[in-house]
Amino acid sequence: MKVYCVLNRFLLVLSIFFAGNVQAFTGTYGINYGRIADNIPSPDDVAKLLRAEKIKNVRIFDADHSVLKAFSGTGLELVVGLPNGLIKDMSSNPDHALTWVKENVQAFLPETHIRGIAVGNEVLGGGDDQSQWEALVGAVKNIYNATKTLQIDDVVQISTAHSQGVFNNTYPPSSGNFKESVMQYMKPLLELFSQLGTPFCLNAYPFIAQKSNPSEIDINYALFQPNKGIYDQIAGLHYDNLLDAQIDATYAALEDAGFKKMEVIVTETGWPSHGDENEPAATVTNARTYNYNLRKRLAKKKGTPRRPKSVLKVYVFALFNEYMKPGPTSERNFGLFKADGSISYDIGFSGLKSSSAASSILPSKV
Repeated sequence: MKVYCVLNRFLLVLSIFFAGNVQAFTGTYGINYGRIADNIPSPDDVAKLLRAEKIKNVRIFDADHSVLKAFSGTGLELVVGLPNGLIKDMSSNPDHALTWVKENVQAFLPETHIRGIAVGNEVLGGGDDQSQWEALVGAVKNIYNATKTLQIDDVVQISTAHSQGVFNNTYPPSSGNFKESVMQYMKPLLELFSQLGTPFCLNAYPFIAQKSNPSEIDINYALFQPNKGIYDQIAGLHYDNLLDAQIDATYAALEDAGFKKMEVIVTETGWPSHGDENEPAATVTNARTYNYNLRKRLAKKKGTPRRPKSVLKVYVFALFNEYMKPGPTSERNFGLFKADGSISYDIGFSGLKSSSAASSILPSKV
């Protein structure tokens, strides 16, 4: 029996090499639904809000059953998250990974359209716990093998999102490369995702880059507003906004690492509407400008200067202001919607309305 189990696990790992591609994203626009607050609308009301606003792609940072039940039968396409705190256990215990996937994903299919599992968030390149870095690839493999065992690997994509902290250099974009300290963990992860057809998931925040270097980064360049932009002399490409440059630096880093065909999708980006004294760019006006212009940019269904034919896909951060989040004030004010479900500012959404006004909700073009 022991020999059989070992052989079975070996075959499951081998099966990765013959996996078909799973698409976890429809269209170009999605949103992150964080819930670090106790005053936001119920999951049922959130499902109604998302459907009214025609936002189909949704990411959550756990696999909360109240959310999974509320999204049942809605047609919303959901990526659930395996929290960072579970990565080591999932890496060392394949049976635990199987149980987690069975209880938090398979049990809700097909009524709830779970299209992906994000294994951790911003694990590599951040924090001091290198043992978590080491465990990430094993956790991804075991979660994937669990979906294979449960025969849901053809509908559920496995991924993990990275912060800008994994890069050694991002300027000019064509010089993008990964930190040497990260590469020993990143390379096997990229090899695995390349075999699975999984895109590189990037959390990109022009707000953070502009905040840390305001004298060098034009605020208009960060906000998709008219500006002179930058010219990448090495690649011969012009950039009129910072987000495109951040994405193309990622493509350059992937090419440098030997992964020229891997797609990049943005799993988090946004702009806060309020901040601390040292965050002067965190204003309602700038938040509206960034998110409005981002929607317009995505509606054009175009790529970046380096990858003009790869239509950009973005999950905006975030659905609601979350007042219980730690950190600077800006962290609690990224929401497109306030805690009561009303809009934080107007970018074409309507917010939660009474049933008598529901007919006046305008459909989104994105």
